[in-house]
Amino acid sequence: MADHVTADRRSYIMSMVRQKDTKPELALRRALHRLGYRFRLHRRDLPGSPDIVFPSRKKVVFVHGCFWHGHGCKWGQLPKSRPEYWKPKIETNRERDKRALTELREAGWEPLVVWQCELRDLEGAVGRVEAFLRS
Repeated sequence: MADHVTADRRSYIMSMVRQKDTKPELALRRALHRLGYRFRLHRRDLPGSPDIVFPSRKKVVFVHGCFWHGHGCKWGQLPKSRPEYWKPKIETNRERDKRALTELREAGWEPLVVWQCELRDLEGAVGRVEAFLRS
């Protein structure tokens, strides 16, 4: 199946995809901050550069986009155009995520992944993160 936009337009669209400070991440951060939690952002000295870091608790939270990290929900489906490109790309992202989680655990950090689709129920996702932080 051919792409419905030109290569230049596709390149522009892809360049606009943010790696940090995404809408789901900002929503979760705002909710946690409102509840009194204080944290650091995108610590590059930690494996995977976690989105939200609680240094005193040695806990980190990743906010993963369902598409980019290959979640099994309906928003994580591969595109029908150019599957030979997308499948290895998403698979590489998943492998990198697994490696980062393993390295964090080995370094004594406790990670949590919050998926973009989970944030559709923001209260539920925040409750899950709160439970994680209390444990």
